[in-house]
Amino acid sequence: MMFQQQYLMWLAGIILLIVAVFSWRDPANPRRLTTGLFWALYGMIFLISDGVYQWMTPRTLHIAVGVAVVVMALIAGFGGVRLGRYHQRSDEEKQASAKRLGNQLFIPALAIPVVTVVGVLAFNNLPGLQQAVFGAGNHSTLITLFSMMMGCLIGWLVALKMTREKPMQSMQETRRLLDAVGWAFILPQILATLGLLFTSAGVGNAISHLTEQYLAVDNRFIAVAVYAIGMALLTMVMGNAFAAFPIVTAGIGIPILVLQHHGNPAVMAAIGMFSGYCGTLMTPMAANFNIVPARLLELPDRNAVIKAQVPTGLMLLVVNIFLLWFMMFL
Repeated sequence: MMFQQQYLMWLAGIILLIVAVFSWRDPANPRRLTTGLFWALYGMIFLISDGVYQWMTPRTLHIAVGVAVVVMALIAGFGGVRLGRYHQRSDEEKQASAKRLGNQLFIPALAIPVVTVVGVLAFNNLPGLQQAVFGAGNHSTLITLFSMMMGCLIGWLVALKMTREKPMQSMQETRRLLDAVGWAFILPQILATLGLLFTSAGVGNAISHLTEQYLAVDNRFIAVAVYAIGMALLTMVMGNAFAAFPIVTAGIGIPILVLQHHGNPAVMAAIGMFSGYCGTLMTPMAANFNIVPARLLELPDRNAVIKAQVPTGLMLLVVNIFLLWFMMFL
């Protein structure tokens, strides 16, 4: 039986459902019913597979998922996701454990990227291994996801061994982190979907028309600057470079930089995404990156992270413009 990407979705869904059950059973959470419902609805979306179409039409399924997302938005909007009690150690026990482990605490976290890189290299350089696990065909994305999953699993087992905690306590910590992040946890997925909707609606074509009509994109440097700055600005509006990328690339990158100026599409895509990340550093819409850390660190200014990152974001954006200009037309 070959490994499929759907298995990863099911794993995520099962974890979210366990979090929902723990939330419902937590009397310390003042909104335990709505908190559990929020994570249960999110988990159910991950559990959907092609088998659902045997007893439900695609249109009915899409409506059901849409209703679930609307309910989640209402729960989040009315403050339905709250913190509870997570059976954590006392401060004294935490300090004693930290002192005992020292820098070994970094080992589980470092195991994730190390195992991911080793897995990707192994699958790409041992064709027989790739076919044995995934079957015939191109599985580049699945290889990365599978390797990262194995890294997370190994890091989790190492952490349990080092801390001498029970596996269920790791689920409590998962719930604690999810409750702390709250609605912002699903924001990247929602914004990426929004980007696809904008692309299907022809927003990219509208941007292309406005750019060609009102900007001097016949000049290579101006065209490059418009693309990079457009990526950063739209990312700031949408909160996610993945959501902005298909829109700006369809409107400016492909028709102007690639087709009109004959630029290298690979360079355009790589540095274009990097330009979008510059916008991520400077927007509250990227709540999971910029607002949540301020909340977790209990900073008095919720925009403190953004203010610290703005100079870096602007400098990187200028560097990206010149990188595109020099490298895209070699």
